[in-house]
Amino acid sequence: MADTFVFSPEQQDLRRAVRQFCAEFSDEATVRRLMESPAGYDPKTWSRLGAELGVLGLAVPTEYGGADGGLVDQAVVVEEFGAALLCGPVFGTVALAIPALVALSGDEAKADLLPALVEGARTAALAAPERAGRFDPAAVTVAATPAGESWTLTGRVAQVVDATAADLLLVAATGPDGAALFAVEGTAQGVLREPLSTLDLTRQQAALRLEKVPARLLAGAGEAERVIGHAFDVGAVLLAAEQVGGAQHLLDLSVEYAKGRLQFGRPIGSFQAVKHRLADMLVAVEHARSTAYHAAWALQDGTDDPALAASIAQATCSQAYYRVAADTVQVHGGIGFTWEHRAHLYYKRAVTDAALLGSAEAHRERIAALVLDTAVPQPGTPPVAAG
Repeated sequence: MADTFVFSPEQQDLRRAVRQFCAEFSDEATVRRLMESPAGYDPKTWSRLGAELGVLGLAVPTEYGGADGGLVDQAVVVEEFGAALLCGPVFGTVALAIPALVALSGDEAKADLLPALVEGARTAALAAPERAGRFDPAAVTVAATPAGESWTLTGRVAQVVDATAADLLLVAATGPDGAALFAVEGTAQGVLREPLSTLDLTRQQAALRLEKVPARLLAGAGEAERVIGHAFDVGAVLLAAEQVGGAQHLLDLSVEYAKGRLQFGRPIGSFQAVKHRLADMLVAVEHARSTAYHAAWALQDGTDDPALAASIAQATCSQAYYRVAADTVQVHGGIGFTWEHRAHLYYKRAVTDAALLGSAEAHRERIAALVLDTAVPQPGTPPVAAG
């Protein structure tokens, strides 16, 4: 019999600790206040997540300030962040920038840049073009020019998540030998950030303009594609975990509301139509959770196809989160449509998350390419009509 995946006691304790922290520092009133602030998050709370709880670099080696854990541990944390709709640079820093730095072959940049990010003292964002969660070197819009022993970057990146207040920018730029990855200080002369008006107010985005900005080469043309590709794979997995957390929270919210909301003298949860909707929501959440943690395990363990697992997770979790969010609004009726109710905040996060690293449809196409284009007919397989 195959082993059943279960969370370890340590992972369960980790979940409880993060959930308790979020209940105290990421309640609905706090989320609404922070999403209207210039930075979009509370730096003191972010620092506590890193310095006190130590949950921003669980998969980072200890020599760079991390816990030397695994991606499954990090997914547990990010799931709770998603459930609480935590305002902070989770996607830019934890899901993309830190994995990109960890994937570098050299130690010097890791030692210089990772500890402050893991401690929550600084934040980061990754400015690199992608299509369906894949790095696209041909779409790079920043040029890198040698300047003695260093580099300067010039160009524009139209949309970068968590770049509004990021201390460190990891920028993909095209140099003489091809696309490479560079580090830029967010306060460097020549960096201009233009905040964007987006659907999800809890996760800020900005356009970047760079004009002869001093930059540090992190990964050359021969390594950048691997490094950025790894970051996008990890980002897709952690985004899936966040989507699971949000969907689970909405399911719990809907069940409690269905138990207490009376119609015709009965709780609405006693009506068959509502029961069926809630049951479908539960199935969607559980399916999404299994794909998200399988993908985290695949990247952590390396025995399964990471790219395939990440796309399966994104195709499943994006659709599940959106469906559960839409159904939550329906279960709550009129109040679910109002600005005063939290459901619309999660609904907007669900819609935005589904587009961050490729839509569910784009990932299904990628799955088909990975599976069908490399499939080998087995002996005894019945023929299939081709026309």
